[in-house]
Amino acid sequence: MDTPWPRLPLAEWQDTHDTLHMWTQIVGKTRLALAPKENHWWHVPLYVSARGLSTTAMPYRSGAFEVEFDFLDHRLTVTTSDGATRDIALRPQAVADFYRAYMGVLDSLGIAVKVWPVPVEVGDPIPFLEDRRHASYDADHAQRFFRMLLQADRVTKRFKGRFLGKSSPVHFFWGAFDLALTRFNGRRAPEPTDTASSMMREAMSHEEISVGFWPGSGAVPEPAFYAYVRPEPPGFGATAIRPKAAYYSRELADFILPYDAVRSASSPDEAVLDFYQSVYDAGADLARWDRAALDRPPAEWP
Repeated sequence: MDTPWPRLPLAEWQDTHDTLHMWTQIVGKTRLALAPKENHWWHVPLYVSARGLSTTAMPYRSGAFEVEFDFLDHRLTVTTSDGATRDIALRPQAVADFYRAYMGVLDSLGIAVKVWPVPVEVGDPIPFLEDRRHASYDADHAQRFFRMLLQADRVTKRFKGRFLGKSSPVHFFWGAFDLALTRFNGRRAPEPTDTASSMMREAMSHEEISVGFWPGSGAVPEPAFYAYVRPEPPGFGATAIRPKAAYYSRELADFILPYDAVRSASSPDEAVLDFYQSVYDAGADLARWDRAALDRPPAEWP
């Protein structure tokens, strides 16, 4: 790679993006089924690793196993705590075939897991065993996607260190296909509407300010960093946010910083940190967070 911040417009890799989304959901549902439940569904995400995306170690019976998408050698690797390893080539193949191969690998290792074999948080979901529409895998695009995640994860972890209150890990949610970090002030959020799902009731149970990165989808068809406050205080969307390329999406109720504006900045790290910090400053002040108790002094920022 000639740059740590590679170019990857969504339109260039939409087919691989959509296939990978389904593959990560299959693996992510393994974590959902086996990992001990945590608040805000923090037991279900994947994590950026040195080679791609990993479940990290999941307990199983008296041991553990880990599943990793290796976007350098393009393998899906399953490793157990008793030393066994199996892998599947990441190559163009239908979701149905990937699902069968993955479940076959788990079975060969004596791992029994029951998942709901239908994707979530997507329009017109196709059950995994019936999905032959999504069957693309471009190795170069997958590796550039990983490099984007690697930079977003690294910078977002720096921002995480500026906060003394409760915050989430920096993790990758396979439902929405985004990297996220959430800060909390300790106050309960208002009860959501009666139409809110049980998942959303748990995820949004407390007041929060979230930041993160997604490779593009839906209302923002471009790679972008995002930041929001929930519940959103009056006047938040009219706030001037840095850098100048950032804007407010009324459809999402999020501030957006296009990835291309970051990669073309003189200091991409500082552009992302400035975006995160200015949104947090505005949101925390408008929502009257106890910043004296929650914020690490700037002199101690990582």
